[in-house]
Amino acid sequence: MKKLQFISGIAVIAFCLLAACKQGHKEHHPSGEQEIIPVKVSAASSIEIPGLINATGLVSTEEEAKYSFKIGGVITRIMVEEGQFFKKGQLLAMLNSTEISAGLEQAGYGLEKAQREYQRAENLYRDSVYTLEQLQNTRTALDIAKKSKEAVAFNERYSKIYAATNGFVSKKLAHEGEVIGEGMPVLLINATQPNNNYLLKIGVTDLEWASIKEGQKATVTLDGYTGKTFDATVFRKSQAADREIGSFQVELKLALGSTVPAVGMFGKAEIATSKNDSVMAISYESLVEADGNNGFVFVTVGDNKVKKVPVVITRFDNDKVYIKNELNRAERIVISNSAYLNEQSTIKIIR
Repeated sequence: MKKLQFISGIAVIAFCLLAACKQGHKEHHPSGEQEIIPVKVSAASSIEIPGLINATGLVSTEEEAKYSFKIGGVITRIMVEEGQFFKKGQLLAMLNSTEISAGLEQAGYGLEKAQREYQRAENLYRDSVYTLEQLQNTRTALDIAKKSKEAVAFNERYSKIYAATNGFVSKKLAHEGEVIGEGMPVLLINATQPNNNYLLKIGVTDLEWASIKEGQKATVTLDGYTGKTFDATVFRKSQAADREIGSFQVELKLALGSTVPAVGMFGKAEIATSKNDSVMAISYESLVEADGNNGFVFVTVGDNKVKKVPVVITRFDNDKVYIKNELNRAERIVISNSAYLNEQSTIKIIR
């Protein structure tokens, strides 16, 4: 019995505390008919702030390439692994040289034979045994043999893959022992130049693309480096939309200092445009039912009523929310106790 009385006492205390909390935000009408909610209001006014475009994308490098062999064959060795850095001129992969060496020797033998035949034809021509046409034919055969050997030697050089620049391997597309055809990619590489070659590739809308100019400044944050902000500039803009997602690609060149991010790392960019935005700044308390870029605020109707109006959020700040300037200047925005209101509420404006 005592236990039941104790629990009932706790329930009564909790109810009183809850009622006291609500009393701090609401007042009862003297007649007791309807609650009057005290609110603070602010006049709707617009301000001009620098235009900003927020977008996300992935880290890449300015130069990407797919390294392959000029001819087909069996891959003997691949000297690098995924993620490994390499230097310009470094040997990265090679084909089995048995067939290639045999072809080069065969072309050499053919050249030697053509040289002997031309030498013999030249002697016979001097002795008036060969005609000029026969001499010219052997000369042509000699030239063809030379070019054939040059072609085989050229292919032999490209049976090995050398790095054309400094960079790293982002993906291996083939492995040792595989038979690969000519021109088929073996390594996907990203070229790097002392850390000034990294890009953030972002997708933007039509209107954003039109307002972005090459050379504009931007700030970038990367998910892999929490708390760090990097400077960037607009490097180039695509002239065609991505057919799969419909957005336009913009590339930002990153100033990373000593930071070396991984290709594919997720990043967020904020680009300053030359156009100012006319917006309204409201407090977080004024905003209700926010969902993405959409939300609602309460504005006063007369001296004791409110109505809920939709707004479009453009950006957030540390202590303010910026919305598109679509409200009437005569309207007053409720900036406190918005969470307790609905369109049937009665308010009392306080200072």
